[in-house]
Amino acid sequence: MFDNKVILITGGTGSFGNKFTSIILERYNPKKLIIFSRDEFKQSVMSEKFNHPSLRFFLGDVRDKERLTQACEGVDFIIHAAAMKQVPAAEYNPQECIKTNIDGAQNVIDAALFQEVEKVIALSTDKAANPVNLYGATKLASDKLFVAANNLTGSRKTRFAVSRYGNVVGSRGSVVPLFKRLVSENASKIPITHEDMTRFWITLREGVEFVLDNFLRMHGGEIFLPKIPSVRVTDLAKAYAPNIPIEIIGIRPGEKIHEIMCSSDESHLVVEFKKFFVIKPSIKFHGESLDYVNTLNDEKGVNVDLGFEYNSGTNPVFLSVKEIEEFDAKSQI
Repeated sequence: MFDNKVILITGGTGSFGNKFTSIILERYNPKKLIIFSRDEFKQSVMSEKFNHPSLRFFLGDVRDKERLTQACEGVDFIIHAAAMKQVPAAEYNPQECIKTNIDGAQNVIDAALFQEVEKVIALSTDKAANPVNLYGATKLASDKLFVAANNLTGSRKTRFAVSRYGNVVGSRGSVVPLFKRLVSENASKIPITHEDMTRFWITLREGVEFVLDNFLRMHGGEIFLPKIPSVRVTDLAKAYAPNIPIEIIGIRPGEKIHEIMCSSDESHLVVEFKKFFVIKPSIKFHGESLDYVNTLNDEKGVNVDLGFEYNSGTNPVFLSVKEIEEFDAKSQI
């Protein structure tokens, strides 16, 4: 599907973008892979790391629609990964988070429609479901924009979907690099915000694979949710710092004890597949009646029961301390 195609990834110098680039280049032969981001130093580092003839580096910010529209000329597929993601930073700087995560999302949509891009997938987060912090609220707004954008396509071929998943092992800003750093510094305590806290857990490679598969699956308008395990944050501390005592420091601004991928209020829209869920759009597009129980690559799902909720605290699959250690090793691949 991606051979001889032009692919653009916004925020492409981040953790996801680097892993996405690695997988695309090892598996496919794209005509161009455009890394769109605002940090020229990270682009320079990435160009040296991959040194591949299909790579193009395009300096720009998703807040700048004109620049983004230029970058999207001739593009077949877009992965929208650019976002402000730090929960406390968003709480203290809400207007900046809104400009990137909401205004930037609309700019991606407008640029894709103008340039008649074939398919667009936006990355989301479990924090967008029943959000309690500004970051989650902006990503919920972004998800709504991308779903509703399918109503703007008219005669164009462009289709939009969303991939939503949980905490990525070892990504920038996640708790794992913090724990590892504290261990290397011989810290006397490992800070935990709440003893009951749980999170969904996924590796970068799994996140990229999920997005790539969703390009094959999507009709347009879906929010895709992978079936992934949960972890207890206290077990993370035991796995990464087994000999250091835990200190409970209190919940940070905008933080939840448990995360959810979809709330019970959305259960009437949720379809379960073998390895993932789909949240169907609550609106219809141009009067079409799309068959979201069957994906474009012939996977078949079933509607979940009313009241279903995909919650990290009630998830049937939890990783043990040993499994967390094994998961960490897998995350390096």
